[in-house]
Amino acid sequence: RLIKRELAPLGQKSGRILFRGTDTDSLDAETAACRIGYVMQSPEQQIVTDKVWSELAFGLENMGLKTSAIRRKVAEISGYFGIEPWFEKNVSELSGGQKQLLCLAAVMIMEPDILLLDEPTAQLDPISASEFLHTVYKLSRDLSLTVICIEHRLEDVIPLSDRLFVLDGGRLAVSGKTGDAIKELAKEEALSASLPTPVRVFAALGGDECPLTINEGRRYIGNWNSETNEIPEARYDVPEEPALEFRGTFFRYAKELPDVISGLDVKIGKGEIFGIVGGNGSGKTTLLSVAAGLYRPYAGSVKVFGKDVRDYKNGTLYKNCLSMLPQNVQTVFLKNTVREELAGCESGVAAVSFDFSPLLDMHPYDLSGGEQQLVALAKVLSSDPRLLLLDEPTKWLDAGSKARIISILRRFKEKGVTCVIVTHDIEFAAEACDRAAMFFRGEILSCDTPRKFFPGNSYYTTAACRMTRGIYKNAVTPDDIIDLCRKNGRRPV
Repeated sequence: RLIKRELAPLGQKSGRILFRGTDTDSLDAETAACRIGYVMQSPEQQIVTDKVWSELAFGLENMGLKTSAIRRKVAEISGYFGIEPWFEKNVSELSGGQKQLLCLAAVMIMEPDILLLDEPTAQLDPISASEFLHTVYKLSRDLSLTVICIEHRLEDVIPLSDRLFVLDGGRLAVSGKTGDAIKELAKEEALSASLPTPVRVFAALGGDECPLTINEGRRYIGNWNSETNEIPEARYDVPEEPALEFRGTFFRYAKELPDVISGLDVKIGKGEIFGIVGGNGSGKTTLLSVAAGLYRPYAGSVKVFGKDVRDYKNGTLYKNCLSMLPQNVQTVFLKNTVREELAGCESGVAAVSFDFSPLLDMHPYDLSGGEQQLVALAKVLSSDPRLLLLDEPTKWLDAGSKARIISILRRFKEKGVTCVIVTHDIEFAAEACDRAAMFFRGEILSCDTPRKFFPGNSYYTTAACRMTRGIYKNAVTPDDIIDLCRKNGRRPV
């Protein structure tokens, strides 16, 4: 945000930020606005018009271009980004991936020299995230565009990057060419957990060349024997007593619109950690909202602990029974400071697990995306729920915070709490969940334990599964690969 003058945070700044040799504070208005492009964490905060075509034209109109020039540039950018099929749509009708692509196109139409991306894949499913990053990579190569990208999901970003900067406590801890910086990072245990799976495996096992991509990781595994080629799976029995149950459930937002939930049948056992994955716009968030009683199905039923949600009267569903972390965590905040938001939550598991003391006197809206996520989670967990619904709980979070959330969820599970998680973070789901399910066109198509579910997928699967396919079985995490390699030993040179 400091690089983008119009978005620079308030506070004391020393030193200078130079763009093409000129201090950003001295840039003329057009250069500052148009030559430095910025795509925010959340596309909803950036979109300013109601139509796709209008959003594309908005920046050019503010630049004062003639109508003919605007139409030509809008047509060109629409073709480049593949926007033409939804060019006339309302922005509200777009999926998360389409909104993020629209924000990128609306910035690129002004032909910036530098593109700043603030965790652009945090709210995208794995396929949309990969497509978005490869679009950015193509822009960089086609237009000699400089891209500065902040990201916690590094599996796809690292292989595309030329250089890597690591910030720690506001200071530059590591910097350099990606390959060199990765080798240095791999030595730091606290930071290595954030790295892509091939790098984490290399950091644990050692070697000459550090693999960055899945293909390089597969070649690296080829240096190890494979006689023991399978991770044994402990038997898992789904709890008989259901905590949440959908029976033949149908839901649509209006009579003239198609079903978002279509004949859904699923039973989630008491004490389970249950993960749901699927594409942007598939209806996963709607599923949680129906489970929470926020929307009513027009057919079928939804039961919470054996009782239809419609039979919970006077808010009893939300009193020590069900709590939900929404996708937009800002809707959870009602007070002017974090201290007020967390009043009464000080002894809660989440509040104890994270140090919120530096944030207590800040307004919740002034926090970073990750900080907002953690404060909202602490507040939701403090209600002592028996059924916990989490919508994208790990977006904008680093690896350390994700690990602590997994620990928190397991402690709640020990107390019999059921947790249903909608997530695009496949690696998180593989480590955290007892079962995982694929949601598509209004229903759950497949559901199983992580060691059976993720190896059976080609795209909605972990990097470890892709890296070991055909070599090892049931390896879904970096630790699985490391364990198998150590058991097998190195091949003789």
